[in-house]
Amino acid sequence: MLGSSLVLKARMDHGPLEEVSAVTWEWEPETGNATDRVTLASCPGRGLECTGMRPNVHVNVEQQETTLHINGYSGAESRVYTVTVMDHKGAATSAHCIVRTYEAVHHVSVSVNVSHSSLVCGEAWGTEPLFSWFHESVAITETVGRVSRDGTTLIVTKTPICGHFTCIVSNKLGHSSATYTAAPCEIEGRGTTAAAVLCPVLLLLFGGVLAFLLWRRHRHSNRGERLHEHLDETI
Repeated sequence: MLGSSLVLKARMDHGPLEEVSAVTWEWEPETGNATDRVTLASCPGRGLECTGMRPNVHVNVEQQETTLHINGYSGAESRVYTVTVMDHKGAATSAHCIVRTYEAVHHVSVSVNVSHSSLVCGEAWGTEPLFSWFHESVAITETVGRVSRDGTTLIVTKTPICGHFTCIVSNKLGHSSATYTAAPCEIEGRGTTAAAVLCPVLLLLFGGVLAFLLWRRHRHSNRGERLHEHLDETI
């Protein structure tokens, strides 16, 4: 990562009768000519002082290990590093290491493979990407689908494919996401809920009509009694 320290270690396995006479660290561009190779440090054997180092580069050699330490990685140090070990007979052995800058996640996308009922998540060039899948903001369960070992593919078992499927890609520098939107999912139990709501409404309406009819009947009965009493008094 930018601003961090770069540490490269090389193990040197040799027999009891062998002896390291020199260790050399070099670097070169990942794409270029061999003439672009630059010596960072040259160490004449174990325990001796290394020469030719840059101010931010430190190298040390021990019995079976040599270490290259660069402070303040800026990105310009993204190169191919070569360490060469020479024994007391002049035989040389080399090892290489490619160092690249740790990149944030960029340009996440989700594509659908209808024939295989699967969704594929991809991103541009992030380092060590980790993939996570969600359906309607909830982590994927077995009722929805299963995720491939590398996390890039979601095999959907839910039928039909519906709702929002989100892929989140993250690494040490942050995260980014993309969403595939299918047709809206039907709400389970909607018909039962509607019936449960409708029954009390019908009961209320029936009760209201019954109360109204009883009220009218009681009203007409009272009017008949008053009319009968009025006729008796007149006679």
